[in-house]
Amino acid sequence: MTSKNTPFRAKNNSCRVLVALIAGCLLLVACGQAEQGDFVDMKQDPFPSTYTALLSAPVLITGATVLDGNGQQLDGLSVLMQDGKIQAVSHEIAAPKGATVIDGTGKWLTPGIIDVHSHLGVYPSPGTASHSDGNEVGAPVTADVWAEHSNWPQDPGYLRAAAGGITALQLLPGSANNIGGRSVTLKNVPGRTQQDMKFPGAPYGVKFACGENPKRVYGGGKNSEGHRPSTRMGNIAVMRQTFADGEAYIRAWGKYERDYRAGKDVLPPVRDLKLDTIAGIIKGDIIVHNHCYRADDMGNMIDVAKEFGFMIGTFHHAIESYKIADLLRDNGVCSAMWADWWGFKMEAYDSIRENIPFVHGAGACAIVHSDSAVGIQRLNQEAAKALADGRRVGVNISKAEAWTWLSKNPAKSLGVADQTGTIEVGKDADIVLWSGDPFSVYTQAEKTFVDGALVFDRNSPPFQPIADFELGQPGAGDIK
Repeated sequence: MTSKNTPFRAKNNSCRVLVALIAGCLLLVACGQAEQGDFVDMKQDPFPSTYTALLSAPVLITGATVLDGNGQQLDGLSVLMQDGKIQAVSHEIAAPKGATVIDGTGKWLTPGIIDVHSHLGVYPSPGTASHSDGNEVGAPVTADVWAEHSNWPQDPGYLRAAAGGITALQLLPGSANNIGGRSVTLKNVPGRTQQDMKFPGAPYGVKFACGENPKRVYGGGKNSEGHRPSTRMGNIAVMRQTFADGEAYIRAWGKYERDYRAGKDVLPPVRDLKLDTIAGIIKGDIIVHNHCYRADDMGNMIDVAKEFGFMIGTFHHAIESYKIADLLRDNGVCSAMWADWWGFKMEAYDSIRENIPFVHGAGACAIVHSDSAVGIQRLNQEAAKALADGRRVGVNISKAEAWTWLSKNPAKSLGVADQTGTIEVGKDADIVLWSGDPFSVYTQAEKTFVDGALVFDRNSPPFQPIADFELGQPGAGDIK
C-alpha cells in the first residue's frame, strides 16, 4: 500500500504551461505531476509501517514433526531461521556459526497462527468503558476511521496471544456499522508502538457488517440519517448508495486529472476520507472483511460486489457458509469461522459444528478465527474441535490440511501469503514450537518466533515479557 501517487497538488502556473507545451508528457517529477492513469487513487499511506525485525542469532530446530502449512506433515525435519527468514528446511542441516540449536525431538513445529479477526488493542484488557475504542457508531458508514488509531500497544492480550502461538493478527473495528472503517494487520511483537507493529507490505482491509448488528444499532435512529437501516433491504441500500457515491468520486477525480493534464485551470474535488476508502475498495487496493452470518446475506453481498466491480475477501463468523460453500468457492471468498459458537442471536441460530470441515471439503477457503481476547490464546484447540467434528461425520481431513485454517488461509485472506503462513525457504520465520501434537488439549506452545526472533518462551522468564500496564500488578506476566 505504498505509492508516490497523490491527486493533491498545489496549482503551479509554470507547471501547467510546461504540461501544455510538451505533448504526451504525463509525468513531470520536478513539478509534482502524478503518474499516468484516469484516476490517481489514494494509495499513499500516511501512516506507513516502521516495523523492523528483531535482531537475533541464527536458530536451528532439529528433528521435529513439521506441519508445513501447505497441507504436508513431515517427520524428523530440521528448520533453520536466520536474518528474519526461513533459510533451510531439510532432514540434515549444518548449524551456522553462532547458531542456537534446539532439539525438536518429540515436538511439533508449525507456521505461526494468524488470527484474521481480533479486537486486541481496540477493545483491550482490562475491558473498561474508557478502553472501548472499536466502534465509531455515529453513522452506518464510518469508512473514514482506521482501527490502528485506536490500537493500544500496551494491551496485555498481545502477550497472551504470543503464548498461544499467534505471530500475526488483523485488528478490526467493531461490527455496528455497515462499513465500519479500515483494519490493520500486525506482527505480534508486544511492547512496540503502533506503527512498529504494522505488518510491512500488508494491504489495508475494511470492515463491513450485514444483518442484525446495523439493524439493531441504527434502526432506532441513532445516527444523522434517521432510522436507517432498520431492515436487511435497508442494509443493502446503504451499501449500494455508498458505492455509487464512490464511483462518482472516482469519476470526479478522473475528470480533474484529465483537465489538469490538458493545462486547464481547475481545482481538485474536495477530499472525502470516507470515499477515499470506498475508492480504494473499488480499485482493489483494500480488502473487504465482511461480518456476515446468514447465507442469504452473504449471497446479497456477493451480488453488490459484482454490481460495483470489487471482491469480497472474507466473510467473518459465516455460520451458514456450509449452505453456500460452492458459491464461496466459485467466487474466491474465504470464510473465517468459529468451531462451535452459535445461538446467541437469531442469525447465529442455524449453525452446525461441521461448518468449517464442510467448507474445506467443498474446496473453499476455510479459516478459524477468534473474535475474542480469550479464544485467540487457544485457536489450535478450536481447529482441533472442528477437525474432530468433521471426522465424526465422515469428512476425513488430515491434521496437516487442517493447519491451513490457521496459517496459510489467513495469510491469503490478509494479502500476505507471499510473506508468511507456511514453512518454506524465503518466507518470514514466523514459527511455533509445540510441546507435542498441537491438536491435543494437553499441548502448549513452548516457543513463539516472529521473523526468527524469540518473542515467547514458556520455559524462560526473560521471554515472558510484562506489559507496561501490568507492572507492579499481582500475578503480572504469570503465564503457565
